[in-house]
Amino acid sequence: MATRLTAMLYYLPIAAAALVYIIRLAEVGRKRDTVQGKVRENLTLQLFILTGTIMTVGSIAEYVLRGGGFQWWALIAGIVCAVASFKLRWAAIDALGKFWSLHVEIRENHEFVQSGPFRFVRHPVYFSMVLELAATGLLCSAWWMLLVIPVLFVPALILRLRLEEPALVEKFGDLYRDYQQRVPMLIPYKWPAAK
Repeated sequence: MATRLTAMLYYLPIAAAALVYIIRLAEVGRKRDTVQGKVRENLTLQLFILTGTIMTVGSIAEYVLRGGGFQWWALIAGIVCAVASFKLRWAAIDALGKFWSLHVEIRENHEFVQSGPFRFVRHPVYFSMVLELAATGLLCSAWWMLLVIPVLFVPALILRLRLEEPALVEKFGDLYRDYQQRVPMLIPYKWPAAK
């Protein structure tokens, strides 16, 4: 009985990290009722998917090569980060509705959304991606793999933001410039000011 419990505990972080990845892939592949627009680039989406794959495979590999030995506090923190990541991303997708896209894609009739999580941060989906990557490393107590976030993800994110922010300014002008002044770009560190 103790051996079975030990085996189950050994595989728990692996299963949790794999589940986060599977949920994310299912979300990327899900068809939504959206308004199509001109896609400005595809590279950053590919880099995001590659980074998530490297993070998942690498975290599981680090855990297995170390011989297991996860830490309960890290597993629980990873679960909290994963749940927060998915809830935040789903709230952002709901707020964007038919204007949601995996790409930098501004539509002719694009509406400027400031509701839901967009009240707290301009790019809640990207913040949720940071939480998701952190969750995967925490689930497996894969401390070395957490370096994937600053080394691989952050440069891809900077590239995406350098494309997306000017596109939004081009589309919405002073309305978006005002939003940039009031709302943090990536990390929701302040409560939204009353308009």
